[in-house]
Amino acid sequence: MTIKIAVVNESLNNETRVALVPEIAQKLASNNVTFIIEKNAGESSGFLDSAYPENACKFVSSSEDALKVADVLFKVNPPTSDEIEKMKRGSMAISYMNPFQNDALIKQMASSGVDAFSVELIPRISRAQSMDALSSQASIAGYKAVILAANHANKFFPMLTTAAGTVRPAQTLIVGAGVAGLQAIATAKRLGSRVIAFDVRRSTKEQIESLGAQFLDTGITAEGEGGYARELTAEELETQKQVLSKTMGQSDVVITTAAVPGKPAPKLIDRQTVESMAPGSVIVDLGAISGGNCELTNPDDVVDHGGVIILGPTNLPSTMPKHASELYSRNLLNFLSPAIAEEGLNIDWDDEVFKGANITRNGEVTFNQGAN
Repeated sequence: MTIKIAVVNESLNNETRVALVPEIAQKLASNNVTFIIEKNAGESSGFLDSAYPENACKFVSSSEDALKVADVLFKVNPPTSDEIEKMKRGSMAISYMNPFQNDALIKQMASSGVDAFSVELIPRISRAQSMDALSSQASIAGYKAVILAANHANKFFPMLTTAAGTVRPAQTLIVGAGVAGLQAIATAKRLGSRVIAFDVRRSTKEQIESLGAQFLDTGITAEGEGGYARELTAEELETQKQVLSKTMGQSDVVITTAAVPGKPAPKLIDRQTVESMAPGSVIVDLGAISGGNCELTNPDDVVDHGGVIILGPTNLPSTMPKHASELYSRNLLNFLSPAIAEEGLNIDWDDEVFKGANITRNGEVTFNQGAN
């Protein structure tokens, strides 16, 4: 039985990524899979319709033409309400779902009989590393955050020795040593900056130092489940803020990546701290999409506060759509492949990967916020 997978144009958040690239279309096509793709879906990522394999892909003029016949929908952003209405009962959707803030959409998918999987909820276990879209996209965000900071900074990152004298290297503080933070550390070091990094999870100290950065110890440890940090108490936040604020005031660049799943981003930088930084310093706040780590962050805007530049990008992977799409498309391939059988889709609902990522099934909401 042939499995039909739909790919449509992304319409949210000025998205330029696409959920399927030609290389992955060719790989999946050998497994009794065909693709129904809305015309020009990959164009903004640098993948023209002509680049997709003819034997595996059929192009249609509208999203409705793709969705009404699809067994599976591949997307980057969550399906829109209109897209859900066009999907047939019993079909499947795999994408970012923003499950903690998308209750109405999740309920609509359940009532429409769409079995939905959220890539954010794929368990962080060794077997699922190749499916981990959060990590693949965060690595791009961490890299691009440093490039943005270097572009806006009024200093060189590296030390330079010139006939006119020696230029001291810029100091970069990275807050958060998850995938984005570690990539930011590595990128800032490659550019020649002196790098200091902080994370509430003491287990990251060795990783930070292995990349050549100095670990900033605030005396607070907050190891959480699934590799994430737990939410800090008010007292812990205050202690952490005091140590961080002093280091931020001495830094030329601050990149924050702190996040707690399903919660607003922790506020780590207040107005007073920003005002302690030298004019020309740069803050790149990767927590902007969930409220910001900096009190003065304005999502997707550039704020100049007393000469300190504050950037709050909410979708950095979309600024590097070719590689971001290639990585994301591989994540989806690795996630779905175990369920592709000769008789069609055969999902093992006892598999912790499918079970963990599932948010709706057979007309019911299966996502339990309290369990994540």
